[in-house]
Amino acid sequence: MPIALFALTLSAFAIGTTEFVIVGLIPTMAADLGVSLPSAGLLVSLYALGVAVGAPVLTALTGNWKRKYVLLAVMSLFVAGNLLAWQAPGYNTLVLARILTGLAHGVFFSIGSTIATGLVSKQKAASAIAIMFTGLTVALVTGVPLGTYIGQTFGWQTTFLVVAVLGLIALIGSAFLVPNNLKQPPAAKLSAQLKVLAQPRLLLVYAITALGYGGTFTAFTYLAPILEQVSGFESSAVSLIMLVYGVSVAVGNIWGGKMADSMGPIKALTIIFAGLAGILLVFNFTAVNPIAAVITILVWGAFAFGNVPGLQVYVVKLAEKYAPDGIDVASGLNIAAFNVGIALGSWGGGHIVAKAGLMHTPWVGAAIVILALLLTRLSGALDNKSIAHLKTA
Repeated sequence: MPIALFALTLSAFAIGTTEFVIVGLIPTMAADLGVSLPSAGLLVSLYALGVAVGAPVLTALTGNWKRKYVLLAVMSLFVAGNLLAWQAPGYNTLVLARILTGLAHGVFFSIGSTIATGLVSKQKAASAIAIMFTGLTVALVTGVPLGTYIGQTFGWQTTFLVVAVLGLIALIGSAFLVPNNLKQPPAAKLSAQLKVLAQPRLLLVYAITALGYGGTFTAFTYLAPILEQVSGFESSAVSLIMLVYGVSVAVGNIWGGKMADSMGPIKALTIIFAGLAGILLVFNFTAVNPIAAVITILVWGAFAFGNVPGLQVYVVKLAEKYAPDGIDVASGLNIAAFNVGIALGSWGGGHIVAKAGLMHTPWVGAAIVILALLLTRLSGALDNKSIAHLKTA
C-alpha cells in the first residue's frame, strides 16, 4: 500500500478524535467555561451539524477542484479550527471552532474514499478504503480516551492543540505524498442530491439512520457527567471507561457488518436496534452501580455502532433500485443523516438534562431507538411488498 494512504489514515484519526473526545470532557469544559452541561453538550450538536452541511454542500461546491487541493484545503481548515479551539477566549469562539472543524470533517470523508482508491489498483480499492477508515476506529479506541486523559490532566485546550498538531502532520504528509494527477471523478451536483432526496424509500432509511444513531447520542453526550454524578467515578476514571467503550465499538462495527452480510440488513438492524433500546433502558437502573455501569457501557458500545455497516449497505441496496445514477450521493447523504442524528440527539439530550435531569436521557434515547426499529420493520415490509408485486407482475 502506498505511504500516502497513511497520511489519509492519520487525518481520519485526528478527525475522529476531535469529534468524539468532547464527550469525555463535557463536565471539565462546562466548569471551566462557566456554562451549563446542556450548553457544553451543544458543542457536540454543532460539530455534527457542520458535518451534515459540509458533506453534501461543500463537496458539491468543490466538485470541479482537483482532489488533492480539496484535501489540503479541508485539512488546513481542520487545523485552523482546532487551533482556534485551543486559543478560544470563551464559549462563543469555541462554538465557531467546532462548526469549522465539522465542515472540514464532512468534506474529508466525502472525498477521502475517492482519493484512497485513486492511490491503488482497482483490485485493492476496498482495502485502501478500509485502511483509511481504520483511522476512525483507532480514534475511538485510543484517540478519544487519550484525548480525554490529556484534557483532564493538562486542561481541555491542550487536547485541541495535540489534535491540531496531528492534523498538521497529516496535512504536510498529504502535501508531499499524495500525487497531483489523481483521477478526477465527475462532480456530485446539488441537483443530483436533491433527486435522491425526492425518493421516499431513501428518505425512510435516512430517518432510520438519524433516529437509530441519534437515540444513542441523547444519552452518550452526557455519559461523563452521569459517570461522575450518578455512578460516583472520579473524573480521572472517565478516560479508562471511554477506552472500554471504544474497544466495544470496534468489535460492534465488525460484528454488525458480519450480521448484515449473513442475514441481510433488515434482520440485522432489527436485532441491533432492539438490543440498543434494551441496553439504554437497562442503563437507567445500572448507572447507580459502578461495576454494573461499566458492564452496561461495554455492551452499549457494541450495539451503538453495530448498526453503521447495515445502514450503509441498505442505503446502497435501495439506491441501486430507486436512484441508480446517484448511488454515491445516496451513500454520502446517509453519512449526513448519521450526523443529523448526532446533532438532534445531543441537542435533545441537553433539553432533557436542563428540564428533567441526567438520568432521563437513557430511557428517552431508548424510545427514539424504538422509533427507528418500527421504521426498519416498515421498510422491510415495503421491500417484501415490492418483491411480491414483481413476482405477480
